[in-house]
Amino acid sequence: MPDDIKNRDKSGVETSFGFARVSEGARQGLVNEVFSRVASRYDLMNDLMSGGLHRLWKTDLVTALAPPKTDTDFALIDVAGGTGDIATRFLDIAGGGSSAVICDISKEMMNEGVKRAAGRGRLSFVQGNAESLPFQSGRFHAYSIAFGIRNVTHIETALAEAYRVLKPGGRFLCLEFSNVEMPVLDRLYDAYSFNAIPALGRLVAGDAESYRYLVESIRRFPDQDRFAGMIQEAGFERVRYRNLTGGIAAIHSGWRL
Repeated sequence: MPDDIKNRDKSGVETSFGFARVSEGARQGLVNEVFSRVASRYDLMNDLMSGGLHRLWKTDLVTALAPPKTDTDFALIDVAGGTGDIATRFLDIAGGGSSAVICDISKEMMNEGVKRAAGRGRLSFVQGNAESLPFQSGRFHAYSIAFGIRNVTHIETALAEAYRVLKPGGRFLCLEFSNVEMPVLDRLYDAYSFNAIPALGRLVAGDAESYRYLVESIRRFPDQDRFAGMIQEAGFERVRYRNLTGGIAAIHSGWRL
């Protein structure tokens, strides 16, 4: 990692950016640069990298949310929702009283989502940081975040913000890559991740380094039990998780009661 990147922030506090160590103040900007570069190919790369499994995982997340099918008012905030995969699935099965807000720090990712959602009602886009959401407390009935929370600099702060913007009785749902818990699959997954994914990134998106960071960030993210503990510490109750595909991904959930 070049010295000019490490020294953008003079606080002396460092954090991880993939396997590299960078100044805490520089990390969010580096993450933003990654997503600005990959935005136009993000959905295509997700299909190629996961063999389409990410679509099933996202459907699982929305099914677990179980939005009302009636005209009951029900508001979802989908944080780091970028291209709209979760919010559009939600609106496809929710009743007419439901609405969704996609909040993402990346303008480029949201631009892709706006293109995909052209003409769709009950959906809005707001640029904002997961650590400081631009919404009043207690506004939403549900909060979702899919493959986004590992890119946040201060996960505890993002979880506290999730708790703040939910109404009492509100649901928190997070889909994120996690710790593979099946022998043999873990070694195969590592070999595939560190070799095939950066190569795909170079071939399809012209950017191997961004996808190398994304793979490394998965390995830096807390495992299932540690992350469940962080959700509890943020104030959520009835915290649970369910592994998907042997723990390659996991859905964590909790309630603001």
